[in-house]
Amino acid sequence: MAVNSTPEAPLPVGEVSRLIGGWIDRLGAVWVEGQITQLSRRPGAGVVFLTLRDPSYDISVSVTCFRQVFDEIADVVSEGARVVVLAKPEWYAPRGQLSLRAAEIRPVGVGELLARLEQLKKSLAAEGLFAPERKKPLPFLPQLIGLVCGRASAAERDVLENARHRWPAVRFEVRNVPVQGVHAVPQVVQAVKELDALDDVDVIIVARGGGSVEDLLPFSDEQLVRAVASCRTPVVSAIGHEPDTPLLDYVADLRASTPTDAAKKVVPDVGEEYERVRALQDRARRCVESFLQRERRGLAQALARPSIEDPHRMIDERADHVSSLVDRGRRTLGHLLDRADSELTHTHARVVALSPAATLQRGYAVLQKTDGHVVRAPDEVTAEETLRARVAEGEFVVRVDA
Repeated sequence: MAVNSTPEAPLPVGEVSRLIGGWIDRLGAVWVEGQITQLSRRPGAGVVFLTLRDPSYDISVSVTCFRQVFDEIADVVSEGARVVVLAKPEWYAPRGQLSLRAAEIRPVGVGELLARLEQLKKSLAAEGLFAPERKKPLPFLPQLIGLVCGRASAAERDVLENARHRWPAVRFEVRNVPVQGVHAVPQVVQAVKELDALDDVDVIIVARGGGSVEDLLPFSDEQLVRAVASCRTPVVSAIGHEPDTPLLDYVADLRASTPTDAAKKVVPDVGEEYERVRALQDRARRCVESFLQRERRGLAQALARPSIEDPHRMIDERADHVSSLVDRGRRTLGHLLDRADSELTHTHARVVALSPAATLQRGYAVLQKTDGHVVRAPDEVTAEETLRARVAEGEFVVRVDA
């Protein structure tokens, strides 16, 4: 609504800014189309800042949105992309600046197509179709290769020529199908299933040359992705050029950047393999020669040892030592026996000298009563008592008279 003001009673700038903000706040959300010219996503920040430009009028406006809103299309939108934004106008009074607060962002044209493909990619990845553990290894030397490609296409020529150049004996089972258009998906799927059913086919290559995003759409079709995921034969994806990544690249057991790269990854080079075999032969020969030389040196060192060179030398040395020990033992035993004999002789002499028998030999006698008690004094006997007298040569009986 109109605001009354005169040259004598003008409105302050702040009041004008406040009024503009009030008018803008009454506006609802609107859909706005434009091109992203600046994009700022700070790590950890919860808000993303954009600059939306209208090339026709060369007008730009700032856009802010929460990170959750932008993350939904972050994989398919970058600077230069055209988008449609559902936003509410906002007025920042201190600076007098108009901006838009986005609640939803949608890509336009190719961006929208890429967004749908990104959603399909996330859905298939959640099912586990792209998991690395599902990938099957390729055979080292495939005898028969299945090839799905366009008729008389550059992709077919690149695969066949490069493969046969690397390994002339390789064989192909080719299925020519449309690689773009409405009939591409069902025929490619049928060709893949036919080749997978053949027991002789060791690996399947799906090849196509470069093209636009729309041209490569058949190779991101869900039906084709699921058909490749169910194959028992390893599948190689060789679609477009290096930057092209259809969904077939994620589900295939091996991704090749180009059809030529697919031929190099599937078929080994006969020259390289010959050089590798020759290098392995040389390495094996060097290892055997090194082993033999090491064993020869060890044998020579063993033979050079005194115990091997003159084995009787140790026996002779030990024999002398044993003889010396035997002589020493004999001498020691002789000394011990001589000392024991001398001690025995002296002991015998002492025993003889102290023995009562020696005393008896000099004419003495020992008187004993009948109970064996030795008589030492006259009062120990009585008259008419019988005693036993023991002399050196025997004993006899005596009787006491008085």
